[in-house]
Amino acid sequence: MQGIIRSSVYLPYRRLDTKEISGFFGAGGARTARTVASHDEDTTTMGVEAARPLLRDGIVIDNLSFTTPTPAYGDKNNASTLHAALRLDASVGAWDTGNSLRSSMGQLLSGIRQPTTTLLVSSDMRDGLPTSTDESNGGDGAAALILGMGTDEHPVIAEFVGSASLTDEFLDRWRNPGERRSRVWEERFGETRYLALGKSVFAAALENAGVIFEQVDRLIVTGLHARAVKAVGNKLSNGKDILRDELTGQTGQIGGAHPLIALSAAIEEGLAPGSIIVLIHLADGADAIVLKTTDAAIRVDAESSVATQLAAGAPVSYGKFLSWRDMVNVEPPRRPEPARVSSSAAWRSEDWKFGFVGSKDPGDGTIYLPPARVSRDSGDVDSMEPVAMADRVGTIVTFTIDRMAYSPSPPTVFAIVDFEGGGRFPVELTDVDAQRIAIGDQVVMTFRRLFTADGIHDYFWKARPVRLIDET
Repeated sequence: MQGIIRSSVYLPYRRLDTKEISGFFGAGGARTARTVASHDEDTTTMGVEAARPLLRDGIVIDNLSFTTPTPAYGDKNNASTLHAALRLDASVGAWDTGNSLRSSMGQLLSGIRQPTTTLLVSSDMRDGLPTSTDESNGGDGAAALILGMGTDEHPVIAEFVGSASLTDEFLDRWRNPGERRSRVWEERFGETRYLALGKSVFAAALENAGVIFEQVDRLIVTGLHARAVKAVGNKLSNGKDILRDELTGQTGQIGGAHPLIALSAAIEEGLAPGSIIVLIHLADGADAIVLKTTDAAIRVDAESSVATQLAAGAPVSYGKFLSWRDMVNVEPPRRPEPARVSSSAAWRSEDWKFGFVGSKDPGDGTIYLPPARVSRDSGDVDSMEPVAMADRVGTIVTFTIDRMAYSPSPPTVFAIVDFEGGGRFPVELTDVDAQRIAIGDQVVMTFRRLFTADGIHDYFWKARPVRLIDET
């Protein structure tokens, strides 16, 4: 049986109330909210956070496919950074697989048919000029799926039943390399094209899957052409209560990652075994996939569930959003900006820098962060054992709020953290209200971008507060 073995979503902690836009500029905005990647996040870090929960059960991955329309690097393979942060074996291939809004569906349809086990990660950050519709209706986030045959230990939770794809070359939305603003053609033209494509691909997918309309339990239609998505969804649902994409009003439309995010949220609902899900994505054509839920238990970490992440968000001001997006330049702390990271030094400390792997003294069990070569007690050299720390919960022992250190979003909060099972480390906190932090708070590690200098992103780990749904 081929299909989806695991799925997970990452939604940034911050939310922008888009009504603020009209109050700021006197135009633009909407009556919705959107997710906002923090100043230390990009599509790579969000992809890492989406994928991390999927690997905690020990599923063996054969290859990693990373797709985003907004990559952190050009030329350089961004998937290699995910590979390092997720501590995958060197034999696991890792590739960037396209930068269009259609790429994630293409990789889903390709990967789900393969006999190998694929980790598919899709991430996006949607920008637009201030007061634009794209700015108000966009969002940031990532999704990760493990695709494969499944085993007795790790069974398929959604079986692949069939699919269909239609390609049509017409100008609807485009953005030249290096541009942040997308341009769009007249909406009625795209709506007409997508309506015809959506109807045709839906019919073809059902036929290929051997499924009739009455058997469909959940229909998801996604795409950045909002009018077309609504028209196709209303037409295909034909009055039946099967149409779902309840995330958009809370997260915004997350571009290339949105179809996988919406699909993961639908799977997480816990539909009855045997339920038929149809996902349609409209982008330079139309793709549809038909899935059937199985009786396998859906495993979702409490803190990484879509419901928890939606409920645990906190507001960000529009001014800070503009600053984080480099739409406005605010006065930074008057301290020297950081120098670029050394490529050779980063390679030598790859396990520590990207995987947050410390060292453990086999004699007395002491954990060293960062890793050490020499035992403090015995003096033995190079006898340490590696110990993975990224998934361990920590407790804040003490902290300081620094308003003078260089930061794109001051103040900087540093804490001394003690980890479960041993290990102490001074670490920067993120996604935190400096006024609410307290000694004794629990934190978890999160992969972030410290800064960018000379076009080089310095990735490392920060800590963020543990958040459960009942804390909101």
